[in-house]
Amino acid sequence: MIDVQHINCSYGKKVILGDLSFIIADGTFTAILGANGCGKTTLLRCIAGLLSPQQGTVNIDGKAIGTFNARQRAQKIALVQQHPQTDIEFSAFETVLMGRNPYQRHLQNESQEDWNIVEQAMKKTNTWHLRLSLPSQMSGGELQRVMIARALAQQTPYLLLDEPTSNLDIAHQFEIMELLSDINRKENKTILIVVHDLNLALRYCPETLLLNDHSLLFQGSTSEALTPEKIKTAFGVHAEICDCYLRFDAKSL
Repeated sequence: MIDVQHINCSYGKKVILGDLSFIIADGTFTAILGANGCGKTTLLRCIAGLLSPQQGTVNIDGKAIGTFNARQRAQKIALVQQHPQTDIEFSAFETVLMGRNPYQRHLQNESQEDWNIVEQAMKKTNTWHLRLSLPSQMSGGELQRVMIARALAQQTPYLLLDEPTSNLDIAHQFEIMELLSDINRKENKTILIVVHDLNLALRYCPETLLLNDHSLLFQGSTSEALTPEKIKTAFGVHAEICDCYLRFDAKSL
């Protein structure tokens, strides 16, 4: 499980996360929700071990994330960041194949099994036809799906995603969320995802961490997190539930 206890993160004098504590059980599909600047991405980076909180602890399966070396961390957690690196011109296939690096010894070539895992991950994310394409030849949405394929090829028990649908059209948003939901159910993979679209979270993510003012406003079922009262507190807008979807009042902005 992911066990976060009393973490504090600041950039200079600016507080990003303050005394945040929660536990994510194995096999859950959890959305991280909150207004811009509330600390969602910072929280994800702390859990992934890319950022160390000034105070508090992040434990993965009972072990502090800071005690993992890079290989151990990469075998435990896969992270899909919001803005993929595109300055190095590897093909899509080569990019996804990098997800197998944590399992290879120094100077060891990829095995047939590695190649099969990459092919399977790319077919799952509908990127196999892009396998020879370079980043400069792909759209933002296509590149994001390649990054998700790389994370799947990493075959970790924990998958963290920072707004993976932000560059996708509506059809591919549903495709990716359906894929993640299917993986969560069939593989019992623990998924923690920063979501911008509240309706996507309501439809696909059974559990939610709702942040507000750099702290945890609510943890629990998404239907209980996305009430008009909590949405008003966290986002400053009025909303109502309409046939299991949220409708927002623009006049409240």
